[in-house]
Amino acid sequence: MAFVEPIDLRRNGVLLTPLDFAHEDGLRAAAQDGELWKIRVTSVPEPENTRLYIEQAMNMRAAGNRMPFAVIDEVTGKVLGSTSYHDIVPALKRVEIGYTWYAQSVQRSHVNTTCKLALLAHAFETLGAAVVGWRTDNFNFASQRAIERLGARKDGVIRHHAPRRDGTVRDTVMYSMLAGEWPEAKAQLLYLLNKPR
Repeated sequence: MAFVEPIDLRRNGVLLTPLDFAHEDGLRAAAQDGELWKIRVTSVPEPENTRLYIEQAMNMRAAGNRMPFAVIDEVTGKVLGSTSYHDIVPALKRVEIGYTWYAQSVQRSHVNTTCKLALLAHAFETLGAAVVGWRTDNFNFASQRAIERLGARKDGVIRHHAPRRDGTVRDTVMYSMLAGEWPEAKAQLLYLLNKPR
């Protein structure tokens, strides 16, 4: 049995379900909500490359190093975006959370916090992960702030680490959360979700 198996995760009206070709049209529409592929520091697919994006994610799942999810509004059935476990290292009980993006209309809503709470709870409480990591572009300040709000700690920066879609090379900011840090982070995430808006 693999360390990370396909699973549906549900919380607060948001469903994370294993990504497949049935989500192609919805994923394309989510990316078009804000023309997200034009942001140079993200991995959002261009509309014409949505199928290829899903195919690559499914190939990584077959290889055992990624578990991609479609993020869906349970009430409307609308695809809101995508997120993944990736860089899965069973021997170290390590997963990372990434390849995350949402339609512009649901950014700064409960969706990201809900997804991270579901993914972290599953990683630490079901999979028995020892550590969960994140990585982001050094110029993706919104992503860095969002990761830090989760309670993750900055590990450092890997310089000249990965290509961007525009041909430049990014520095990658690395974050992590240890299993022992999860209870406090969970309490904070639940507080953020439940406080009056």
